Amino acid sequence: MVSQKVMIKNPTGLHLRPAGILCKEAMQFKSHITFQHRENTANAKSVLSVLGACIKSGDEIELICDGEDEAEALSFLVTAIENGLGE
Repeated sequence: MVSQKVMIKNPTGLHLRPAGILCKEAMQFKSHITFQHRENTANAKSVLSVLGACIKSGDEIELICDGEDEAEALSFLVTAIENGLGE
């Protein structure tokens, strides 16, 4: 299991479009991918779970990847989030 904290830079947080992109990217990996924000845990492969976490701009989340391609998944997703998830 690997994890890393990352800051959400999108001006509107993780609304539908970036949440969809995050899920699409996470589903490319075999690892179980979640993130924590405060005391909530969300499944990064579920759009509803990501939206339900109510992540706003400036929030810090901790991505957690567990599985055979965990290091690659973590690196890829941290980079995608830091680059704004297409926004």
